[in-house]
Amino acid sequence: MSERGGTTRRTVLATAAGGGIGAAIGGQSGTAHAAEPEEERGRPVRPPSRELRALLAEIDHERIEATVRKLASFGTRHTLSSQTDAKRGIGAARDWIHATLTEYAEASGGRMTVELQSYVQEPAERIPEPTRITNVVATLRGSEDPDRVHVVSGHYDSRCSDPMDAEGDAPGADDDASGVAVIMELARVMARRKTAATLVFAAVAGEEQGLYGAAHMAEQFKKSGARVAAMFTNDIVGSSTADDGTRDPRTIRLFAEGVPTAETEEEAEIRRSVGGENDSPSRQLARFVRDVAENDATGMRVRVIYRRDRYLRGGDHIPFLERGFPAARFTEPAEDYAHQHQDVRVEDGKQYGDLPEFCDFPFVARVARVNAATLWSLAQAPTVPAEARIVTSALTNETELVWKRPPGGPRPARYEVVWRETTSSGWTHAEDAGAALRCVVDLSKDNVFFGVRSIAANGYRSPVAFPSPQR
Repeated sequence: MSERGGTTRRTVLATAAGGGIGAAIGGQSGTAHAAEPEEERGRPVRPPSRELRALLAEIDHERIEATVRKLASFGTRHTLSSQTDAKRGIGAARDWIHATLTEYAEASGGRMTVELQSYVQEPAERIPEPTRITNVVATLRGSEDPDRVHVVSGHYDSRCSDPMDAEGDAPGADDDASGVAVIMELARVMARRKTAATLVFAAVAGEEQGLYGAAHMAEQFKKSGARVAAMFTNDIVGSSTADDGTRDPRTIRLFAEGVPTAETEEEAEIRRSVGGENDSPSRQLARFVRDVAENDATGMRVRVIYRRDRYLRGGDHIPFLERGFPAARFTEPAEDYAHQHQDVRVEDGKQYGDLPEFCDFPFVARVARVNAATLWSLAQAPTVPAEARIVTSALTNETELVWKRPPGGPRPARYEVVWRETTSSGWTHAEDAGAALRCVVDLSKDNVFFGVRSIAANGYRSPVAFPSPQR
């Protein structure tokens, strides 16, 4: 083993031989790619392909604005509002969303289908009487790995100050016509394209009353045995202006949990033994989003927040987390509470209410591009390696990793082992493992965190699988 200044690769990551991880992420092959720690060198990105750039360029902020204004025009979309009135209430909004997505699906050549996913919610919290909850779901079936599913959602119900007021005006432009506009625009631009894996674009109901629509959808996926590889909710993504008037039009927050909501006691014991509080599947998704969606084509910075959601609050990704699916939430950089969950009124000369005039539609379009870059990259990439393990049968300062070919879809062309200092937030080093299902790295597992990911022949990389110990 070579030594440099009295240290070895086992003890100092920065002395490892090779080029930067940015080259590895960009699709270059080779062995032992090294880099300076993330905090010192800046995080590497994966430049979007020509095909992805063309897709992102089609996202239209004027269409997004038209969608938000149309949804606001229904007066209220409260879950308990009319389901039969053709002009006002949640039923009118549901029917318009369904008709519009069906129109978009016509361009797919039969690959995209649209359904009304309904059930009757019996009386429960904020549901005083049996109420039909309906999600509008557009599914773009994958051509190579259709059983692997990626879900993106926004909720189309709205509310005013009193969560039980089903009659008052609740335009819900930011919360959450903006998120619905994102998923509908994604459905429009992706309907004409083929993806390897399946994408689901869902406008869900019942969020303001208790995440009912999302819970039903997640349960249907669970019962069917679907391989939901990722879920993102877009909730309150309509404005770049905070309550003090400051603007941050180039940042979107992404909330991603650490310790998994559905963690078993056995999994918790392993986590406590080896670490991994910052390496849940949702955190790996968040790292993936930053890698593929922070670039000049989106024009956005993704600020990852190490929480499941905002402080003591929640959203439609939580029912997916509760069922063991990786999920995260997109939300604008700083909320203005005068324009969400408020009756429409003027008070002391200040306008309250969630009105379209307070939205920033070019900002929403950039949020849509972040989502599009993420979903496209996930759907074109292979599945994460299966059963990733670090071999612990013998004490050694080397680290042996083993894994299995992921289920379904095309076989990955090769694999890549990644690692980082335990204090780093993102992966900083990579080593190409070729097509093998095993790799030995001359670093101690005691000092760094390891992971492994799949790489397709087209260069798309999967999120990282965090390995468990193999005794």
